[in-house]
Amino acid sequence: MAADARNRVIGEHGTRGAHPAPASGRGPARTVAPAPMPLPEAEGPRDAVTRLHAHGCWYPSADPDGTRAAFICDRGGVPQLWAGPVDGEHVRLLDASPDPVKEVSWSPDGRWIAYTTAPGGGEHTRVLCVRPDGTGRRLLAGADPDTSAYLGCWAHDGSAVAVTLAAPAAGDGHWTARDGRATLLGTTEYAVGPDGTPATRAGGGLSAYLIDPDGLASPVLLATEPDAPTLRVCDLSHDGRFALLRRGPRGRREAFVRRLSDATTTFALRVADGDHWIGRFSPDGRTLWLRSDADREYAALFAVALDADGTPRGRTVVAEREDSDLELLAMAHDGRTAVLAWNTRGASELDVVETSPAPGAPDLAGPARPVPLPHEVVTRVAAAGAGRLLLALSGSQRRPGVWWAHEGVSLLRTPWSSRDEDAVPPGRPPVRPVLTRLTARDGLPLSGWYYRAPGRAPNEPAPCVIHLHGGPEDQERPVFDPLYHELLGRGLDVFAPDVRGSGGHGRTFVDADLGTGRFAALDDVADCAAHAVTAGPADPTRLAVMGHSYGGYLTFASLVWHPDLFRTGVAVCGMSDLLTFFAGTEPWIAESAAHKYGHPERDRDLLRALSPMSRIDALRAPLLAVHGEHDTNVPPGESEQFVRAARERGVPAELLVLRDEGHWFLRSDNRRLFRRAAADWMERHLHPS
Repeated sequence: MAADARNRVIGEHGTRGAHPAPASGRGPARTVAPAPMPLPEAEGPRDAVTRLHAHGCWYPSADPDGTRAAFICDRGGVPQLWAGPVDGEHVRLLDASPDPVKEVSWSPDGRWIAYTTAPGGGEHTRVLCVRPDGTGRRLLAGADPDTSAYLGCWAHDGSAVAVTLAAPAAGDGHWTARDGRATLLGTTEYAVGPDGTPATRAGGGLSAYLIDPDGLASPVLLATEPDAPTLRVCDLSHDGRFALLRRGPRGRREAFVRRLSDATTTFALRVADGDHWIGRFSPDGRTLWLRSDADREYAALFAVALDADGTPRGRTVVAEREDSDLELLAMAHDGRTAVLAWNTRGASELDVVETSPAPGAPDLAGPARPVPLPHEVVTRVAAAGAGRLLLALSGSQRRPGVWWAHEGVSLLRTPWSSRDEDAVPPGRPPVRPVLTRLTARDGLPLSGWYYRAPGRAPNEPAPCVIHLHGGPEDQERPVFDPLYHELLGRGLDVFAPDVRGSGGHGRTFVDADLGTGRFAALDDVADCAAHAVTAGPADPTRLAVMGHSYGGYLTFASLVWHPDLFRTGVAVCGMSDLLTFFAGTEPWIAESAAHKYGHPERDRDLLRALSPMSRIDALRAPLLAVHGEHDTNVPPGESEQFVRAARERGVPAELLVLRDEGHWFLRSDNRRLFRRAAADWMERHLHPS
């Protein structure tokens, strides 16, 4: 099918489900539409070839009757696509290629399973689909190695799947300001200016399509956002007239309803960060259910009443909790049951509520019915046929696994998920962390999870690693972390705090590190280390700092802002110079990060002052930096320049680059290498000689 034919998206050329295209002349500018591309079959053996005894299973998606599930599993050493019965052991590997799988979605008609992969382990992704029996594998979007494709929702009849395509950076350079307006900067690519600082480059556009996996109908263009950092199609109304999408930078996400007949946005509302599946239409399309923190400190469940043309008639908060975020929202296939996962001090609590129509007003949610959980954290909830749920669970004593429930009864572990007792070798049980609270020097309440190395007397001072999560909007959760288990096995305590900017503690806490507030976040690290000494008890002479992504940035920064506090550090995929980070990262990541860290033009002085490289002369402690060779979120040059500068100043520093990895280390052999290298480094520098 020729490209020009594929782009004729007028009404009669829509998908079989009759999803109309934007009217000519009123919709967004046309971009090149992807087309399905057949690929060689890559199905694995019917019987699982198990290389990892303690494997993880996550991101389940059920077939229409809820008896089978597609899921991601690393039992072969890399996250791959598997499928099998929820109550049986005979699972099948549907794609044996070595590219890690990130998302999975079974079509409502049961004919296809769509999924995303990361070629070469990097950060660019593509969307594929395959038949449930492993045949018919084809590429839907992301064939160009310079693009990325992201999986959206299915049409309710299964005729098409939504895909977002991120185009390569090209054309005039734009940056989205913090108030959401675009500012032309007048340059077409990044370059290093005479003062050694980077200029700006063009941001790639995002376009969302409906694609027929059979290739019988032309793609339908749903929306184009030239400067948006994110764009995800979350739901389509059952009659195909409206689409629910999510867009916007970190900390300023927005849900909007697009009327497809004329490409008009009929409704928009701020929604919470975190899980991008932020809502669903009711079956009649007259109520929109949203997980939102609009005008609120914590996210809640909203019911938005819609007119027949998609315009809002009012909104109501129908489920909320004090001091708890609504973290996950899932709706049953009939649209009349909502499953709510609440984030309560890092752990999850699950409610099931029935919804019922109320004439002339938004639908209402009935009484909440709690569902007991066998483990601390829910990472995904999926409807599975009539009255059945699939839940991805993780906890401090187990690897991630998938559990299922029928009509709200007790959850049952799927036979293909690893058992709790298989999480660690015999004789080394996981350590349950203790929630610890403290107060920052400016009075802001902080908290974290303290892991005590086994076999040590309660008051015996211990070497301690302060581990800092990424984001910074991520949150430390009480789940089993193989890295922590490795460190604890070397006799090292671990304290994992949430410094300001972390999620799960309300909107004010998330925004507390914006602008110059990031200097206070650097003080939080020192305050958390001091608390580990007074309440841990950690040995003040044997403290280390470690973190990944934004946590890697905090590690670099802590070593130069508090040079006498830490004996050593391990920085993983961290930013060492915020200006060179903006120069090298993906355009859509830069657009999103500008709100969090600062604008790379207007806030250049602030970004320079916040950059660890600006204080490199203060570095005293030896450092290990770790990076994935294909990381385009935070390019490896961020670690390279810090290590090089440390060595030039006579400070011991090493760099470990992991092959075939991006920003997240996904392959079991590389993850094992990383854990052992980090633990060896910590043990060498923290244990007395």
